[in-house]
Amino acid sequence: MLIEIIIATFLVSLVSFVGILITSKHLQKIIHYLISFAAASLISVVFFDLIPEALEILPSEEFLNSLAYIVGGIVLFFLIETFLHWHHCGKERIHKKPTGSLLLGGDFFHNFFDGLLIAGSFLIGNQTGMLVTFSVLIHEIPHEVGNFAVLVHSGFKRKKALLLNFYSALSAVLGGILGYFLLDSISYIIPYLILVSAGGLLYIALSDIVPSMHEHIKEGHTGLAETLIFVLTVIFFKIFLTLVH
Repeated sequence: MLIEIIIATFLVSLVSFVGILITSKHLQKIIHYLISFAAASLISVVFFDLIPEALEILPSEEFLNSLAYIVGGIVLFFLIETFLHWHHCGKERIHKKPTGSLLLGGDFFHNFFDGLLIAGSFLIGNQTGMLVTFSVLIHEIPHEVGNFAVLVHSGFKRKKALLLNFYSALSAVLGGILGYFLLDSISYIIPYLILVSAGGLLYIALSDIVPSMHEHIKEGHTGLAETLIFVLTVIFFKIFLTLVH
């Protein structure tokens, strides 16, 4: 069973290479549209996937405190970004925006939770494990496209963005292995970690990615296409995540 969990979570991690389908030639032409997609996908994943998932397993008496953990995630990622800005302040060479680093951190935990979910499903049964793995794999495809776009927009070269996205996605394997051995003993903290992660991803979307969309509009573009992509992506994720769950 452990081998099956490792294989399943590794396959899910490979989805992070979906950005390879976007050629360098076309990347610069569509990056602003991908950024709109990324902002909408992050917000959708937070509200339609992570928060409902956490509330589903959270003790009922903790529901009222759930918002505090989301706010805690926002504050935590704000402090991390502030530290990254301080760390880079005064350096002579140009540094990549902290957005990419923050996204990798938030996505590390997101993928880790996916690994725990897959491990838990295999502990129920092989058929359940395969169905959950397929569901996670499918819903990660559009999410990883958005992650790739954010990393490239943050200044990472295409090849490095793909590799970093993959390294972050490998946390699903770690989550799967730890889930196999420790799921019973750590299950009580999982919903709280998910809520903190949700707050962090929400902070990234609203403080860094959405403003990037507005910058593009200030450069003389109408922003109509980007706005339409944003709205349609939210609608798509709502329908899509409802179906795969």
